[in-house]
Amino acid sequence: MTPISNQDQLVHNKQTVVAFYTRTFNDKDPEGAAKAYLGAHYKQHNPSAADDVAGFLEFCRASQARAPQLHAEVLRVIAEGDLVFTHSRMTIPGAPTRSVMDVWRLEDGKIVEHWDAIQVVPEKSANENTMF
Repeated sequence: MTPISNQDQLVHNKQTVVAFYTRTFNDKDPEGAAKAYLGAHYKQHNPSAADDVAGFLEFCRASQARAPQLHAEVLRVIAEGDLVFTHSRMTIPGAPTRSVMDVWRLEDGKIVEHWDAIQVVPEKSANENTMF
């Protein structure tokens, strides 16, 4: 078996995270996403979600019940070492758009840790730059 190059691993990690994010939020299949992309252990740093796969699934089910039309658009993906960073636009009809920054850590090609920062996009800005 030929070892995977560092560059190939970074590309694979980015693809894994985007596929996980898309399947979880846009395809409304967190169970399938968890099975395909999460590692045996999963550490969560979002204070609204419990650790482990069960905590992830519970959080997703509650989120989907509150906002079934939530849509996540990944705009940027950066990988370094075992980390993948995403910058996304989250929309829910009738609610303010949110800018979301996530950090994902992978082991052996599976997501094992997650951090995020979520910010509401204001209607007015002190500058002409967008958050995206």
